[in-house]
Amino acid sequence: MKILVLNSGSSSIKYKLFCKENMEELKSGIKEEVKSHKEGIEKILQKLQEEDLINDPKDIFCVGHRVVHGGDFFTKATLVDEDVIKKIEILCELAPLHNPANLEGIKAISATLGDIPQVIVCDTAFHQTIPDYASFYPLPYEYYEKYHIRKYGFHGTSHQYIAQEAAKQLGKKLQQCNFITLHLGNGSSACAIKNGKSIDTSMGFTPLEGLMMGTRCGDIDGSLVYYLEEKLDCTRKEIYNILNKQSGFKGLCGTSDLREVIKLIDAGDAHAKLALEMFIYRVKKYIGSYLMILGKVDAIVLTGGIGENSQLVRHAIYESTDKFDLVHLTITTNEEKAIAIQAKELLD
Repeated sequence: MKILVLNSGSSSIKYKLFCKENMEELKSGIKEEVKSHKEGIEKILQKLQEEDLINDPKDIFCVGHRVVHGGDFFTKATLVDEDVIKKIEILCELAPLHNPANLEGIKAISATLGDIPQVIVCDTAFHQTIPDYASFYPLPYEYYEKYHIRKYGFHGTSHQYIAQEAAKQLGKKLQQCNFITLHLGNGSSACAIKNGKSIDTSMGFTPLEGLMMGTRCGDIDGSLVYYLEEKLDCTRKEIYNILNKQSGFKGLCGTSDLREVIKLIDAGDAHAKLALEMFIYRVKKYIGSYLMILGKVDAIVLTGGIGENSQLVRHAIYESTDKFDLVHLTITTNEEKAIAIQAKELLD
């Protein structure tokens, strides 16, 4: 039997196929420029059959879905039913760029494969253990009650996966471990994990908060929104676009790709040098704050395109934490495998 995991975007569907028995990855791919999610799913299934990875759709034990925003509803892997679908629809307001597409993937599987079990795993689920004093914003409390404004955090599936893998490498149970996990890539986030549970994370109500990223600004003074709106004579939607898509590395030196940033630095580009210094400095600030709230830390764990591949960034982080005598681990994340494992455990 096989487990199919989908990450449905607005115009593409990423997928991975796993063997249910041993979680071996059998196939990964992406279907781009999909006209409809149903058509995209049909073509993915057709491709899997043509490559003899499945004989027919009945070979699929279940389908796991990445859902970006689980709000207050979802704290763990959840079997899809009508109530779950209604809750994801409600949460589209909090994640308008992602949840609608995730939901289309779920509906496309129902239309294509009928009553096959479907399981959702939300990016926010792992962070539901963050205490109120760390997840609430110091705004009028009624805003949480009326509009659900609080820190939700993202990349949760990745942080949870690398924490579990790190515990294995240390020969410990996850519940015995304290970690600082860093998912560093075009989107970046940090997480403080105590006794195996997330107790704080850098991303907030949206993925904009926290570390500087490829195109996102990360932490800034909120008043800048209104200041820029006046100075640039533009709409708040345009400001939103600037903060999310034109800032970070791209805003400072013209490219969001760290490999290109380093080339610019080697060529003497002062803006690129500043951008890298800012990125590393902000990562260090979060590490320092998490060291304070965790006390004992078993390891700092890095993952993501930058975390796994940039020796320069890793060494900068290691040098600043050597005085604390910490273990440093680099682990390749696999969010799809994590979703497959959680779906299997739920259904078994």
